[in-house]
Amino acid sequence: MGELMRQASRLQRRVEQRKNELKTETTEASAGNDQVKVSVYGGGELVSIVLAPELLKQEDLAMVQDLIVAGTNAALKKSQEMVEAEIEKVTGGVKIPGLV
Repeated sequence: MGELMRQASRLQRRVEQRKNELKTETTEASAGNDQVKVSVYGGGELVSIVLAPELLKQEDLAMVQDLIVAGTNAALKKSQEMVEAEIEKVTGGVKIPGLV
């Protein structure tokens, strides 16, 4: 039983270490045919939003705002999926409640 607890503790440390590493890895998503590009860190922090200059000339403010929201949501989802996939690699695909 003691060995099982030590293994769980080691696994938890590896998961936490990988989560910390992923906090600074960047993922990017886009919206509006790449006219809005959004980058976020694995920790869910927004890094940047890049707008194509022609977007601001062609579209109204509401459309631009919608594209920013869509791009941001897509980037956050992609980031979360990346973190989940990396943690799954660390745990070998084992889902342990409370650990991940």
